Amino acid sequence: MSEPKSSVRPASRPKPALDAVMADKSGNPLRRALWLDALDRQLRPQLPPPLRSRCRLANVDGEHLVFLVESPVWHAKLRLAEAQLLDAARSIGLKATKVTVKTASPTPTRSPTLDNRNGPHAVSAATHKGLRDALAALQDLPSKPKRET
Repeated sequence: MSEPKSSVRPASRPKPALDAVMADKSGNPLRRALWLDALDRQLRPQLPPPLRSRCRLANVDGEHLVFLVESPVWHAKLRLAEAQLLDAARSIGLKATKVTVKTASPTPTRSPTLDNRNGPHAVSAATHKGLRDALAALQDLPSKPKRET
């Protein structure tokens, strides 16, 4: 005899979030970001030591590599290393023929929105009194007579 079928399903574990995102088409930007990060980690060690920590691969568009640097000085130094970068890119299988270097300021460590998250700062009593006195003095000034034309 066969056993009766049960309506109880075996327990299934939920998919980890990363696996769930990567399984869908919506994971394409994440896959691309991971691919660019892997390329960046392969290319930067090929650069002269001071440049390694001052630039980052931002994009690969066909045969075009785009790097970001934090200042014009590093922009110029990376431009001088362009041939070295192209050789390194070709050595890992990219068909790179062109390098663009863009200067982007580093992300600020503090943000005005974060600084003001607790609302306006309290004004000291002395500042408050000084402002009141200044306003009173302005109100006490005689108005200028109108000039006749």
